[in-house]
Amino acid sequence: MSTTVWIILAGALVTYLTRIGGDLVLSRFERIHPRVEAALNAVPAAVLTTLVAPVATTGGVAEAASLVVAGVMYLRGGGLMTGFVAGAVVLVALRNLVG
Repeated sequence: MSTTVWIILAGALVTYLTRIGGDLVLSRFERIHPRVEAALNAVPAAVLTTLVAPVATTGGVAEAASLVVAGVMYLRGGGLMTGFVAGAVVLVALRNLVG
């Protein structure tokens, strides 16, 4: 197998182990402290912020427009997936038109 395939497989294994490891650690506790639960609930927003912030600060017109469209779609009640798909469509279209 090529090096790329091994890297992909190793990344998949490490990702799986980190996910199952967290479940195993948390399953040992009968009750989770409210602060820990609040921190765990904040993780998705933190991950999304780390993905969006660099694009919002250094991206061009296409990136800014796609973030605006995705945000508007989400805030108007379209849901997270609708906002994501709308933003992706705008991003691809504008990158092909504007460059």
